[in-house]
Amino acid sequence: MGFLIRLAITAVALWVTTLIVPGVEVSGRSGTNSALTLVVVALIFGVVNAVLKPLIKVFGCVFYLLTLGLFALVVNALLFLLTDRIARALDLPFHVDGFWAAFWGAIVMAVATWLISVVVPDRWEGR
Repeated sequence: MGFLIRLAITAVALWVTTLIVPGVEVSGRSGTNSALTLVVVALIFGVVNAVLKPLIKVFGCVFYLLTLGLFALVVNALLFLLTDRIARALDLPFHVDGFWAAFWGAIVMAVATWLISVVVPDRWEGR
C-alpha cells in the first residue's frame, strides 16, 4: 500500500511540475491518457532514482562535499532528463525541454513531493 501511495504522490507532484515549469509537459490525447502517462513516468522516475541516485552519491561524494550539496541539484536535473529519455523510448507523451527545464522541474518535483508527503501519510494506520 505504501508503494502505491508514494507512486500517487510522485504522479501528482509530476502533474504540478508540468503546470508550473515551462518545458516540462505531458501531451496526452485525453485526460485519462495524460493521467496514465503521469503514473508511468512517476514509476520510471522512482526506479531511476532508486537505482542510480545511491550509486551517484557514493561515486560523487567528493563533488557533494566540495559544492556543499549543490551538486545534488545538477544530479537531480540529469536524472529528470534521463527519465525523459526513457519515457521517449517507451513512446510516452512526456517531454522535458533541455537541462534548465529539467533543473527547475527537479526542484519543483522535490518541493511538491515533500509538501504532498507532509499532508498524505505514507502508511495508513488502521485504528
